[in-house]
Amino acid sequence: MKVKQTPLLSPVSQAVLVALLGASGVALAQQAPANQQLDTVTVTGIRASQEKSLAVKRNADAHIDVISAEDIGKMPDKNVADSLARVPGVTILNSPAGGSGGFDERDRVGLRGTNPSLTQTLVDGHGIANGDWFVLDQTGAGVGRSVSYSLLPSELVSRVEVRKSSEASLVEGGTAGSVNIITRKPLEFSKALTFEAGVGAVYASLPKKTDPQLSALLNWRDDSKTFGVLVQAFSEKRNLRRDGVETLGFINQLTAANAPTLIAAHPELAGVYTPDLIGSAYFTQERERKGGLVRAQFKPSQDVDITLTGFTSKLDADNYNRNYMIAPRAGLIDSATISNYTIATDSKGVKTLTSATFNWATPSASGYYDQISRKASAESGYLSLDGTWKVNNALTLTANAGSSKGKGQTLSQDVLEQRIVTGQSSYKLGGNDAAPSFGFTSPTLAADWIFGNQHTIVHDKEDWAQVDAEYTLDMGMLKSLKFGARSAQHKRYTDPTISQGPAGAWSTNVPAATGSYPGNFGSGLGSGFPTNIAFIPADALAAYNAAYTNRDPVARRSPFDGGEYSVKETTTAAYLQGNLEGDSWSGNVGLRAVRTKQTSGAFRATLPGETASFSSLFGSFVETSDGRSYTDLLPSASIRVDITRNVVGRLALSRTVTRADYTALSAFTSLNTAGLFGNNNLVGSGTAGNPDLKPLRSTNFDANIEWYFAPRAFVSMGAFHMQMGSYITNGTFNGTYPALIPATNAPGAPQAVANRQFTITGLTNKKASVTGLEFAFETPIANNFGISGNYTFADGHDQDGHVLRGDVKNSFTLGGFFENDQFSARVNYSYTDDIFIGTDRGTDYFQKANGVLSASLGYKFSDNFSLSLDAQNLNDPKLKYYASEVQPRAIYKNGRQFYVTARIKF
Repeated sequence: MKVKQTPLLSPVSQAVLVALLGASGVALAQQAPANQQLDTVTVTGIRASQEKSLAVKRNADAHIDVISAEDIGKMPDKNVADSLARVPGVTILNSPAGGSGGFDERDRVGLRGTNPSLTQTLVDGHGIANGDWFVLDQTGAGVGRSVSYSLLPSELVSRVEVRKSSEASLVEGGTAGSVNIITRKPLEFSKALTFEAGVGAVYASLPKKTDPQLSALLNWRDDSKTFGVLVQAFSEKRNLRRDGVETLGFINQLTAANAPTLIAAHPELAGVYTPDLIGSAYFTQERERKGGLVRAQFKPSQDVDITLTGFTSKLDADNYNRNYMIAPRAGLIDSATISNYTIATDSKGVKTLTSATFNWATPSASGYYDQISRKASAESGYLSLDGTWKVNNALTLTANAGSSKGKGQTLSQDVLEQRIVTGQSSYKLGGNDAAPSFGFTSPTLAADWIFGNQHTIVHDKEDWAQVDAEYTLDMGMLKSLKFGARSAQHKRYTDPTISQGPAGAWSTNVPAATGSYPGNFGSGLGSGFPTNIAFIPADALAAYNAAYTNRDPVARRSPFDGGEYSVKETTTAAYLQGNLEGDSWSGNVGLRAVRTKQTSGAFRATLPGETASFSSLFGSFVETSDGRSYTDLLPSASIRVDITRNVVGRLALSRTVTRADYTALSAFTSLNTAGLFGNNNLVGSGTAGNPDLKPLRSTNFDANIEWYFAPRAFVSMGAFHMQMGSYITNGTFNGTYPALIPATNAPGAPQAVANRQFTITGLTNKKASVTGLEFAFETPIANNFGISGNYTFADGHDQDGHVLRGDVKNSFTLGGFFENDQFSARVNYSYTDDIFIGTDRGTDYFQKANGVLSASLGYKFSDNFSLSLDAQNLNDPKLKYYASEVQPRAIYKNGRQFYVTARIKF
């Protein structure tokens, strides 16, 4: 049953709304008498988009939230992820989990206190392959199932639907829900010929640079609306600068074994952790995103509709990171005398050396200076064919087939690492709200090493085909049956990587450092860290690496350093769903069956008697593989009840499945065989991927009640629970692996290959749950003003009580707008509580709570020309990361961004 919005406020609704807004002093217009003729009010822009969004939300059987574009090519924000921040339960991350740190542009989307890999991102109902530009995201764990929104420009979007409950007819893969980005079709346009262009520029306050932003749309359809072609293109350039002070892990624990001199003089330091590295990190990047969408739609009759679509997006993301670091590692500081030191103990009893001064009788290495320039990019695209055929009044068939390809690549890393030699150094941690201070006395630089993988290319491909049918019935409350089948194959794999090392007279031919950190580097982050630092220009560093490194593709190939792996996943699914309807209610019940077949491959060092897949300076390697198959039955049921004319209630139960990230399924192993000689009962240790990981299976409950008390207005509240029986997280598991074992502990003892037991540190399955509440409201004030807001509470933890990756206890958004026929303005503030990001360098780390302020102004000169100003990160937020209350990880500033755009329509 579908209902229309009530055109006027009821007296009770008006009283409640007055109470809600009374604290702010807002007065509402009185309701007109029933017999009074009302003027017709036509709403456009922001108000029109809100009206469309709420119409879809209200009439949907499922629990969804909708964001509609205000106009062609004009989302409320410059990034789709920023717009989604206004949806209850949505968490926006500034970076993936690979260790790149936070940037100014929101990149990943998660739902309801779960990591982004558990949220399925679709485009027009189908998946899209992904690419990442940062090298650690390309091969690291935890990013394989999520999609980078930096590749999806807002100009393409007609509307975005966030679905929080599942149905049998939906493609499986989103435990927490799905985000469906819906693009425009040629025959939807009112005019036969439409042309639009956006010409503008973006100014970034930190690099102080202005770059062009261009987009265009051309749509043609015939007068009979039977054939149309849509072409969109975009070219957007942006300079990025990030100032940061990074504390790269707390993996060093002082012991009598690794720091005997220091512990002998100061026994109270035994068992105390030190920062691994603390550095002044100056990052610059030039991002240039180009691509477009081409779509042809053919509708020869009202019963047949065929659409062919091609999309491509590539982000060139060359970047240069310089990091000038102190290294309070045991091996470096053991020869020093220590003074002025403090030890702090966190809530878990972990002791940390939070400040210290080190002195050496002879100047020694006390830190490192890394200069790393990368040629990097990411891309994504697809080709799809969609068709609908209304066979008769009872039966409708739909079909969809396509192929999507993504790629993330780091073609080169030009690197120089230098030792910082000094007689004295010191540092002091300043908590999690300000950067640590550190410094050196009369430091000099000496060549230390050249590293960095070249030709890191990760491919992501998916091919799919599906057929769906809906058969209308007249059998009481059973109104129709939906059924269908889908087959897909997904591949994610790396090309062979190349590791580089120094060659020739590299240490005596270091180029001159003619560049310098900006004079205002680190302003607002704290004080007491190095800022006046010279660096080698990127082009000189590239020439130096080309002349003095060994990049032979075979001799320097290292599958371990490069993270080479491959995963192939084939899925087959079928479903049956009954759509139900009664007096003032509707819903559905269904079952989806999915068969998954996975194979994964990697490399390990060859064992005696094995034939090598290839050999290099790093050794001989053999390719390994593993695989498994499993079947899931996914029942679902939901009901929507019109409690009153204006109040809608929803309840949903479902079983969902999300497969493990591709890197987690890699068959890569690294084993430690020390001490295993002569005793078959001893268990070794190591790290490895886990091809036997179960998918994340979850039973989900969702309840929501919505009150639509006026046009473009609603209040809602809801509760949700996800019971996950096989959550994927860090842990240990046991396995049997072939290894080369010595017969005795004597040097040169004979060795033999044996299958031995190992306890592996890696990803495993545990029970977990997420429970939460959501609240939201949106309302106009008079005809030209409006406000909105939402709040979400989510509590997620595994069976051991550990917080789940992506968990955000509290988050909220507040927004307001004004709009008349010519002028519009809106402002939005989004706040997220502390977020558990994941594990990096052996330590859990979190992003500290923060808020982001954005705003936009627009002026419509005519129906054909308008001008807009959009501002992102207006409050110049600092992104703060920490491992514990006494162990900071990083603090960054990216500055503000201002977009000026002129839009032309014909």
